[in-house]
Amino acid sequence: MTEKTRRIADALDARILLELVRQPRSTVAGLAQRLQVARNTAQARLTRLENEGLHSFDHRVDTAGLGYPLRAHVLANLKQRKLDQVGVELARIPEVLEVIGVSGTADTLIQVVARDTDDLYRIAGRILSIPGVKRTRTLVSMKQMVEYRVTPLLRRTIAKR
Repeated sequence: MTEKTRRIADALDARILLELVRQPRSTVAGLAQRLQVARNTAQARLTRLENEGLHSFDHRVDTAGLGYPLRAHVLANLKQRKLDQVGVELARIPEVLEVIGVSGTADTLIQVVARDTDDLYRIAGRILSIPGVKRTRTLVSMKQMVEYRVTPLLRRTIAKR
């Protein structure tokens, strides 16, 4: 489902997602019981949330625990007619966690992880060698001041009911 046609989560969706944040190992039956909905309703909602990309646990994986303690963001300027090709090549680099098209002084914001500064240098070089990448600037993350979170948004969605 594209961003333009994505359905907006309602209060029940938000309650399901909030419960999964609290207890990620929940079963469908357990979710249904805690939320006081039919098991089939919980299953149908979970399936739809997964299909729409609203239910992902990727952010819960600590990359430092996988041996990649260094996090950085790479701002890249691209040749506009090669945007899609650059995206395909970036997706082939395992250390690239996320690529976002942005406006302003760069065309993309690339989140990467590395084992150390030498590894980051290698990854940055690999990004720069992709045909269509004109130049890059690398910003090393020093400290995560607010962890990735959606709980406040889920609570707001529930409160709107």
